[in-house]
Amino acid sequence: MKISARNILPGTVTAIKKGPVSALVTIRIAPKVELTATITADALKELKLKKGKPACALIKASSVLVGVE
Repeated sequence: MKISARNILPGTVTAIKKGPVSALVTIRIAPKVELTATITADALKELKLKKGKPACALIKASSVLVGVE
């Protein structure tokens, strides 16, 4: 598979919270660093994601917003 995203962060699935239409998938990419993504319930099934399974977070964005209090 070829993709245009250049920010590919390998990690391990640490949590999955399933809903009727979507799921929240958390991937640990480094010690104490986790990313959470919302994916469809169909994608969760197709990717066969399970807690403890290796997975990659791919980030493709045209901008990154930064804020402070």
